Amino acid sequence: MSELPRIIAGLREIAGPYDALVCDVWGVVHDGVTPFWPAIEALRRFREQQGPVVLLTNAPRPAAEIVASFARIGVPPDCYDHVVTSGGAARADLASRAGHGRVAMFHLGPERDQALYQGLDVSLVGPDAADVVLCTGLFDDETETPEHYREVLAALRARGLPMICANPDVLVPRGGRLLYCAGGLARAYEQLGGEVAYYGKPHLPIYKVALEAAGAPRQPLVVGDGLETDIRGANRAGFDALFVVHGVHAGEVDGLTPEALAALFAGRGVSARAAMRALAW
Repeated sequence: MSELPRIIAGLREIAGPYDALVCDVWGVVHDGVTPFWPAIEALRRFREQQGPVVLLTNAPRPAAEIVASFARIGVPPDCYDHVVTSGGAARADLASRAGHGRVAMFHLGPERDQALYQGLDVSLVGPDAADVVLCTGLFDDETETPEHYREVLAALRARGLPMICANPDVLVPRGGRLLYCAGGLARAYEQLGGEVAYYGKPHLPIYKVALEAAGAPRQPLVVGDGLETDIRGANRAGFDALFVVHGVHAGEVDGLTPEALAALFAGRGVSARAAMRALAW
């Protein structure tokens, strides 16, 4: 069993040693529809008393698009210093490929993610003419699951196309529901033998970007609700982690006790210094 995490009621109980916060967004700061005001206040207080707050999200869009979405749903700008996205890292990959000549790309994902490649030397084509697949999610994540894409993924694998996954999240909470993300399609593609390049948590390069944005802190704390992304990423990077229970894994926790959480962590080979039901100060 993993080391027992400390159950806390507020971030203030453990904030003392940390000089930066690297915090997840969906499931911690909002659910895609409604801001979580105790979490926003916690971020504000950390900024005032401890250091910068970097919001690190596996959203498959540039950071400016995330900031614009904050304005729409009411997340105030005074609770964070910077936003870093997996989409930004995926765009850099595409830009590098396009630097060697125009890229024929199949975009597997909704139209709202087009900003990820706008301005780059890419040609949007169908699966039969593509050299690479950019996966940003399901075409309709409200009604579809990866099972709906079995034939499409099989056809892509038959051509041996590499996939760029701009959002490693498998599931994300939205308005009280769990919806599939690009990571769910990428995993299904890997199960077919497909090649996938993942950008975002839990992969280490995105943490380098986040720490640079935070001004190279000595001891950051990572906060998140995803064991496979936020907590595993913190473990890989060697940072302490605070697990927020009420997000993706809420239905898997039978009682908020150190023993129950340690068993949950052990099943995935991860650990966290502390856990709390929802982020608050």
